Amino acid sequence: MPERHPQTRTNQPLLRGLPTTASILLLLLLSLVRAQADLWSEVQSRGVLRWGDDAEGGAPYIYHPENDATRLVGFEVEFAEALAARLGVRDQFVQNNWDMLLPALRQGGNFDVVIAGMERTPENLAKADMSRPYFVFAQQLVVRSNNAAWQSISDLKGKPVGVLSASSSHRLLERLGGFDIRVYQDNVNYFRDLEVGRIDGVLTDTPIAQVNLAGNDRLRAAGAPFEPGYYAVAVPAGETNLLRRLDTAIEGLAADGTLERIYTKYGQWSATQEGLRTWQPPVEVVRRQRSGLREWRTFLPMLLRAAVTTVWVTCGGMILAVTLGLALAIVKQYAPAPLRWMAVAYIEVFRGTPLLLQIYFIYFGLAQQLGLKLSAGAAAVLALGLNYAATEAENYRAGLLSVPRGQMEAALALGMKQRVALRRVLLPQALRISLPSVTNDFIAMFKDSSIVSVIALVELTKEFQIRAIDTGDYLGLGLMTAGIYFAMSWTASLGARRIERMLHHDHR
Repeated sequence: MPERHPQTRTNQPLLRGLPTTASILLLLLLSLVRAQADLWSEVQSRGVLRWGDDAEGGAPYIYHPENDATRLVGFEVEFAEALAARLGVRDQFVQNNWDMLLPALRQGGNFDVVIAGMERTPENLAKADMSRPYFVFAQQLVVRSNNAAWQSISDLKGKPVGVLSASSSHRLLERLGGFDIRVYQDNVNYFRDLEVGRIDGVLTDTPIAQVNLAGNDRLRAAGAPFEPGYYAVAVPAGETNLLRRLDTAIEGLAADGTLERIYTKYGQWSATQEGLRTWQPPVEVVRRQRSGLREWRTFLPMLLRAAVTTVWVTCGGMILAVTLGLALAIVKQYAPAPLRWMAVAYIEVFRGTPLLLQIYFIYFGLAQQLGLKLSAGAAAVLALGLNYAATEAENYRAGLLSVPRGQMEAALALGMKQRVALRRVLLPQALRISLPSVTNDFIAMFKDSSIVSVIALVELTKEFQIRAIDTGDYLGLGLMTAGIYFAMSWTASLGARRIERMLHHDHR
């Protein structure tokens, strides 16, 4: 056998590995190039500028016209289209909840910029870069027409005033202090609550006020607009190339009359918008991102106050749920057929429809159709209680069915009436069996109570969201919020265990 040269044996594995090594180096090089590519290059390559907004923003920003529910119109829709055309690309709308637009922008991926009435403020500049302004707005106070004495925001000190969550209006009232601030997630429902008398005023941006006051003789503007500000396009921090091109494009749209044409179409052009042509960037103070853990003395009391709302809403809802649920279980199991059918219908309807829909129906629907103006707290307790009653009814029914049939037969044989036997023999045993499931639902309601924030009730999760958006600290504030939820749930668990021990008489 011919002898192999030692050098050949040594080099063969190396030669076989060279293509793989070269491939890895090439992939790393390509990854590095992609990492260094800026967002503007991606937009150019894609040929599309993706802009984030919330279609619930309403007129005149972004809305569906009455004659075409599939199309979006509004001055920001047309501005986005004109801006993209100026950049030489197409525009693409991406839906996102308004108060989560900046956090979503920072995460990246879904959209490139935010065009959504985003105010150019120190708070927002701490979370994203902002373009030169494309719109001038101011704050407008709106009240009911029959309140002729109210002419300025100071006249509503101590009274309930509605604001949009995480907006300049919200921050202004917090800065002024002394107001009963009601936080809403959209630009529609606080005007409805104002009309029916749940709140005494709405502080909002001038475009929103203008649209909602048009043709509405039940509401009026209280005083002149004040606290002017600017809307700007939000860009991920550090994307200076894209930001520079946006600034140039917006300046061109203002100079050639495109902005005037768009805003005039929607009744938003005024002398104040003329300043967009000559706007110069001021020396701005950008707020640093704050730490919830470092400033726990500031934020923990806020979260604890909101936790009190979570506790009383949950406890009130659960009291209603267990009481009504027990009645439904007894009716479904022992009542005559017509009543049983009604109980079954109730349980299936409330278990088969979303809690959010039920809250809207109770809070807005009853006020609109029947004139029943429930407070936000009462509506929250009622909605949670009615919804969970359907679940508790099935828990109790399962407990009743778990009691051996001989228990009822023995009670009846001893001469007890069915009603007495049910109360003294079956129910005590059934409640003890059902208690773990009921406790689990009670703990679940602590978390589900966060959904009541849609009717301007600021509970723990909503307070966390407001403060996290304002500070940019989701981790620190999230840890504190999670700790409070855990403390509430753990306390409820301990209480339930003690009740179980009290009800457990058989210690064998």
